Amino acid sequence: MSTAVLDLAELARACAATPASWPVTPRVDPDRRWYSRIGASEHHEVWLISWGPGQGTDLHDHGGASGAFTVVAGTLTEEQPYRQTENHPRGTTVDFGAHHVHRLTNRGTEPALSVHVYAPRLTTMTRYELDDAGLRVLGVDREGEAW
Repeated sequence: MSTAVLDLAELARACAATPASWPVTPRVDPDRRWYSRIGASEHHEVWLISWGPGQGTDLHDHGGASGAFTVVAGTLTEEQPYRQTENHPRGTTVDFGAHHVHRLTNRGTEPALSVHVYAPRLTTMTRYELDDAGLRVLGVDREGEAW
């Protein structure tokens, strides 16, 4: 299936709705986010991520990949530069384009779980800081090194 016709949001919803098909059992690491790639093809990949209370990401992009995520349990808070912060409760699906920059955090008191789909597959993710001058690159994480 080509990425032109691949509906990433629909794929995220379908994967989130079928936990029996996941090749791993999600777990919560008290010190950091836990994640596992649970599916991949030539055109996309699917990740399962658990978020303990207070755990989150840096401000980051997806290396030119488009994506979508579905919140399976808990609530994730999404922050985007120059936009209003949004809470995404269980059952919410968010899709985004290739130039999306955001930070996701579990601000709740219970663990959260989400399914993420990217097309094409992730090879880099750039981490940023937002300061008075705008977005500043902190570093680039690469597949095989950072995940």
